[in-house]
Amino acid sequence: MNFDVKPELSVVVPVFNEQDVLPLFAQRLRPVLDRLGVSYEVLAVDDGSRDATPAVLAGMRRDWPALRVVRLRRNAGHQNALTAGLHRARGCYVVSIDVDLQDPPEVIADMLDLAREERLDVVHGVRTDRRTDSPFKRVTAGLYYRLIRRVVGTAVPRHAGDFRLLSRTAVDALTELPEHLPVYRLLVPWLGLPSGEVPYAREVRAAGRSKYPLARMVRLALDSLTGFSAAPLRVATWLGCAGIALCFVMGGAVLAAYAWGNVVPGWTSMFVALVFLGALQLLCLGLLGEYVARIFTAVQGRPAYVVTEES
Repeated sequence: MNFDVKPELSVVVPVFNEQDVLPLFAQRLRPVLDRLGVSYEVLAVDDGSRDATPAVLAGMRRDWPALRVVRLRRNAGHQNALTAGLHRARGCYVVSIDVDLQDPPEVIADMLDLAREERLDVVHGVRTDRRTDSPFKRVTAGLYYRLIRRVVGTAVPRHAGDFRLLSRTAVDALTELPEHLPVYRLLVPWLGLPSGEVPYAREVRAAGRSKYPLARMVRLALDSLTGFSAAPLRVATWLGCAGIALCFVMGGAVLAAYAWGNVVPGWTSMFVALVFLGALQLLCLGLLGEYVARIFTAVQGRPAYVVTEES
């Protein structure tokens, strides 16, 4: 493969402890890419795997010259591994796909055709059938997308994960953003580039175990909310406003009780003062949090990932 010539298509694949499914993934992906009739490269980003994944990738490279391997020094997380791949992808179009084969590689051809025909910068893979997921996963995924679309906006496609095609324009726009905790399923729609959708049925994981347990799903939801909305910070502000309103209501109640002589002397003034001061503190903390969060985001300069080896 001539590395001086940029390929037409790059496929970015984050990998973490996937020694069992990697051979199956290559058997499905390689024929699909060979049939496209375009030059391509595959970037496998090893996200600090602790099993035989590095050895499996090294063996695959000997038989597949188009495969490139980027190894991270430690586990940086799925989104950061995806960032490492996007920054190193050289293709005119870049597809991101997980290695577990729940997102069928055959859909890549449809994505590329749609992007070319309609001159789109983004093509989302949208899951139309999630019966292969557990009931818990389907419920939590539905709640996640409803919450995100309500808070962030309806530009976020329903049931679109990280299986997508990006043009070089979209990739360059993403890599120029100073994001330290990117959530690409929200960041890509935020760009506002011409986009389309390709539906597909989600398949059963081919081998191995899911790398997105409940804890990581919660972490993704928190990153989505805090990275694209100030709503969590405003909770304290709204609680402070509600507390002030409650203070007036309770103040009227205690004044009525005082008028009827049903209180201990001094209790009324102390109760009203404590409720009012507590509500005022929450209000001030909420307003202060708005500014602290912006300062905190601006001063973070730590790298999201560290590359230890790149083929």
